[in-house]
Amino acid sequence: MASIISPKADVSPKAKIGDNCKIYPFVYIEDDVVIGDNCIIYPFVSILNGTRMGNANKVFQGAVIAALPQDFNFTGEESEVVIGDHNTIRENVVINRGTHAGGKTVLGNKNFLMEGAHISHDTVVGDGCVFGYGTKIAGDCVIGNGAIFSTSVVENAKTRVGDLAMIQAGTTFSKDVPPYIIAGGKPVAYGGPNHIIMEAAGIDEKVRKHVANAYRLVFHGQTSLFDAINQIKDQVPDGAEVRKIVEFLSSSEKGVITKL
Repeated sequence: MASIISPKADVSPKAKIGDNCKIYPFVYIEDDVVIGDNCIIYPFVSILNGTRMGNANKVFQGAVIAALPQDFNFTGEESEVVIGDHNTIRENVVINRGTHAGGKTVLGNKNFLMEGAHISHDTVVGDGCVFGYGTKIAGDCVIGNGAIFSTSVVENAKTRVGDLAMIQAGTTFSKDVPPYIIAGGKPVAYGGPNHIIMEAAGIDEKVRKHVANAYRLVFHGQTSLFDAINQIKDQVPDGAEVRKIVEFLSSSEKGVITKL
């Protein structure tokens, strides 16, 4: 089915628009833009050069996709924002494109970005994440699958958030948040395993206990992170989730958040 594009929208004839899209009045779409099928673009959205958007996305009023990076190293090079399928991008969300030639800001599938969220340059977001009102993600961050950011969270540059982690409202952090945990407070600290979300994701009770034991060694043991990782390998039964924890902790460059 052909897309419906309002005559009051400013859509470049060079932009590639998929089938069965609806583009409302006062939308602005530049030349170097690709939009997949079944997308809805509401009024006053700006979709700028470098956008590569998949299928069945909804972009609400006032959002800006592929805005120029707010990075003093940006010199006008061509870069991209790559967006997957079935994302909901609510009002006034801003997503910056990459800083350097070939750079990409990536948003996976089935993410929900609430009003005023901001994803900065070269950040990579997985699938099924939620970003609460006014949450700001700085540049060069990596966020796993199923992470939940509550209202007004600030993630500083070059940090990581693991799968199924939850960041509580008003939290600002500059170190990595490992998978399957709750983090919050000022200063940010470990708040325990994220049992509810793990259960909702289908992780069984035995594995959830293994995850809790692993983090007991990390956050409540009187030892270094290096030693805690070795203790996890020695003392916690092996499994996909435990391996993911070990891999995340072992590869941290910024360090991980502390315990309460």
